[in-house]
Amino acid sequence: MSEVNFENLLSTGAHFGHVTRKWHPAYEPYILMERNGVHIINLEETLTGLKKAQDFLSQVIKKNGEVLFVGTKKQAKDIVQQEADRCGMFYVVERWLGGTLTNYSTIKKSIKRLQMLEKEGSSIYHNLTKKEIQMLNRERVKLADQHRGIKDMRRVPDVLIVVDANFESTAIQEALRLEIPVIAIVDSNTDPSLVSHVIPANDDSIRTIQLILSALTNTILSAQVKDIDKQNDKVKDSESPKKYDHPVLKKSVNFEKDVSLDDKEENVKDSSDGSDKTNDIVGSD
Repeated sequence: MSEVNFENLLSTGAHFGHVTRKWHPAYEPYILMERNGVHIINLEETLTGLKKAQDFLSQVIKKNGEVLFVGTKKQAKDIVQQEADRCGMFYVVERWLGGTLTNYSTIKKSIKRLQMLEKEGSSIYHNLTKKEIQMLNRERVKLADQHRGIKDMRRVPDVLIVVDANFESTAIQEALRLEIPVIAIVDSNTDPSLVSHVIPANDDSIRTIQLILSALTNTILSAQVKDIDKQNDKVKDSESPKKYDHPVLKKSVNFEKDVSLDDKEENVKDSSDGSDKTNDIVGSD
């Protein structure tokens, strides 16, 4: 997708906030005006917030950081899963389970349980009745839905990307407690001070969500490509032939030359000694 600009945001309706009676007073710096009882979001602030979020996200990815996309509202589910899959990151699109971050050790136990239930020929299914097997299958399906986006997540993520900071308040509170940075699309009914990297925009518009998340995903992908290129350059440098400029190595080469010269001199001496001996023999005769 092309780079996000003022016209793109305007065409997706990113400037429409909530009705004025639902606004949060702390959101005032991001409001441009009021029209027909609806707050209009300043899209210049949206572009500035998106640029800052992209710069920060690029730094995190370059340090091999992991990202967790969060979007459990109906409009965002499919987009969040699609964009997270596109860049190979983790996501939560079903109900946010309390303690997903703050009590991650328990979540890991639940994920291990799921992996055991999904394993073919697992001993857990041995010597069970049909009813017990059906109960385990229901448990497997339930756990698979809950953990499908974080099943392979080995540790707590380095940054959260959230659609609708007001709707995902539980996830943001957990991130704040663990001091995990949050990048979020924030509408006029939300307190922006809870989010470390605010992208002020309409969080109910599917097209706006798609545009902003796609831009963030492209940032992740470009940072990953640059990191791979750096690694390839290091490999090439390590595989390239080395120049032996070390003084010790130079000395060893000269030593070999000296040895070869000494051998030649000895051969010359031997040959001269041999000629003298033959002369002595001839003279004696």
